[in-house]
Amino acid sequence: MTKHSHHEHNFDNQKEGRHNNHGVEQTHGNKQNHNHHPHMVEDFKVRFYISLVITIPILILSPMIQMFLGVDLRFDGDMYILLALSTFVFFYGGWPFLVGAKAEFKKHNPGMMTLISLAISVAYVYSTASVFGFAKNDFFWELATLVDIMLIGHWIEMKSVTGASKALEELAKLMPSEAHLVDDEGRVTEVEVASLNQGDRVLVKPGEKIPTDGKIIDGKSTLDESMLTGESVPIEKEANQEAIGGSINGEGALIISVMKTGNETYLSQVISLVKEAQESKSRAQDLANRAAKWLFYGALVAGLGTYFIWISLGYPVSLAMERMVTVLIIACPHALGLAAPLVVAVSTSIAAKNGLLIRNRAAFEGARNIEAVVFDKTGTLTKGEFGVTNISTSPDYNERDVISYAASVEVQSQHPLAKGITNKATQMGITPSKLENFQSLTGKGLRGTVNGRQILVVSPGYIKDMNLNYDKEQFDMWSSEGKTVVFTLVDNKYAGMIALADIVRETAIDAINQLKEMKIKSIMLTGDNAKVAQYVGHQLSIEEIFPEVLPHQKSEKIKHIQTTIGLLTAMTGDGVNDAPALAKADLGIAVGAGTDVAIETADVVLVKSNPLDVVNIIKLSRVTYRKMTQNLWWAAGYNIVAIPLAAGALYKYGIVLSPAIGAILMSLSTVIVAINARLLKL
Repeated sequence: MTKHSHHEHNFDNQKEGRHNNHGVEQTHGNKQNHNHHPHMVEDFKVRFYISLVITIPILILSPMIQMFLGVDLRFDGDMYILLALSTFVFFYGGWPFLVGAKAEFKKHNPGMMTLISLAISVAYVYSTASVFGFAKNDFFWELATLVDIMLIGHWIEMKSVTGASKALEELAKLMPSEAHLVDDEGRVTEVEVASLNQGDRVLVKPGEKIPTDGKIIDGKSTLDESMLTGESVPIEKEANQEAIGGSINGEGALIISVMKTGNETYLSQVISLVKEAQESKSRAQDLANRAAKWLFYGALVAGLGTYFIWISLGYPVSLAMERMVTVLIIACPHALGLAAPLVVAVSTSIAAKNGLLIRNRAAFEGARNIEAVVFDKTGTLTKGEFGVTNISTSPDYNERDVISYAASVEVQSQHPLAKGITNKATQMGITPSKLENFQSLTGKGLRGTVNGRQILVVSPGYIKDMNLNYDKEQFDMWSSEGKTVVFTLVDNKYAGMIALADIVRETAIDAINQLKEMKIKSIMLTGDNAKVAQYVGHQLSIEEIFPEVLPHQKSEKIKHIQTTIGLLTAMTGDGVNDAPALAKADLGIAVGAGTDVAIETADVVLVKSNPLDVVNIIKLSRVTYRKMTQNLWWAAGYNIVAIPLAAGALYKYGIVLSPAIGAILMSLSTVIVAINARLLKL
């Protein structure tokens, strides 16, 4: 299986052509669109404060408020002043709601803006009629306070939504705007990052941000990629290794050859995925939108019903009108319309910060019901690289001797086994000795002179040909576990043997244990032979293993688990051969170090290649759904209780909700929903 570092993958994002417009360049270049939402927040804020100032004289001039306070400040023409001030508040403060209602009517899809507009329009028309003697009481003070409360409610809501969506802006800010371009003569000039082309060389000084994705061609340093990949420890990088744009350079100066620019960069692709997730409709969101629409019709029926019932019982029009207006105010589905979108925005932001990139909201929401997780072995549960698992020595040598001699010879080789042995030497604090007379023995191993002694690192076949004695029982046990065994000879005598295997990720053990606690079954799927699969499965305590599965059979195995066993299934993989299975699963999870094809077909991408993040996705799905459910119930439950009170169901017991109190309660409901969404944590 071809392996990449997570810096390498290209997130091509051609799927359904959805991502081509979302990149860092667009984020910077399309300022007008980018700043539209903050402008609306500011607009609501200004309208609220101006309307609030005008509301003060409206309250002072209101006959009902004067009567309530036991004062008399009436004078000739006071009602006309009251009408003028209220007209200003109605048209200026209420304008966003009136415009919103018009837009909803155009789409034949009435909702909360229509409902607010209906309530304030009824109050304004009725009160205006009272000024000219066509009605008994005026509701100017209630109209003004209702507009104020609606404005502050919307302002708070939009601030919350803006705050939740700032993950994208924060990601975009990671990219520096300028770079140090190095020409063929070695001269350095300052240029805009946007003007860089593939193949350009740039200088990155200590402490600066990498301007774009590239390959290091000179220098050595540590790079802090924590903001991008979630990797908390700075990573040492040198020549021929890749660097992600936006990561922070440590103490060394680097010369980087530009590999990707603009929308192709890792950071741009991450922004695309986050944006796609925020824009994709969720099931709960659709439910909330439908509920808001039906609540409008319900409120209309309840409002008119309330009016006619009060009239039929012989009560004055003013009281019937007041009850109707109150019902319409109470029924405004602010909280309901906000319940799901806020949670979606917050959970997407949390996921992105934790290296969990959600591409498909509906599949992510369904993750809470997953009953089985199928793991591809190589590169997902294991690191996809050989590591030393066991060392056996002859009586004349110890483990350090065997590894030191082997590493001194293997340092010249590019073989994956060689890397495993040299890594083990590094871990043990061993520096390979000087090697002379290096020779590769085709199909058998390596030979060289170390400190005057002839060292061979060879295969089991060579040992058998030489008829040397070694611990055959130990060798057979390691071989039965699917491990690869190499032998170290010193001056043609057996010194020891080293067993190597694909190293199991420590986090994989924790992930499997946590899934067991969550009553989720773990299944391993691999193209490897049964011995290797059983060995890895035993280390991880995975009981169900499908070994020797050919690439085209992986999706068939997923179908078998879904239909024959009857389990909702998540598939986790990183290779091209995993793509059909990722697409077939109820939840496809691509490990970020994997290939573009796997990432393209997945519902969720794990940037850090950490199996524990599979657990985190399911946990986040569960808490997200719980928050949505809480919000939807709070919003709907509030209306169920408040509408009868507004209609006057408890009027004979002296319990009456005025329109202003109704508006306060409604906005309180909205604020509670917003706070509840912000309290979402992984």
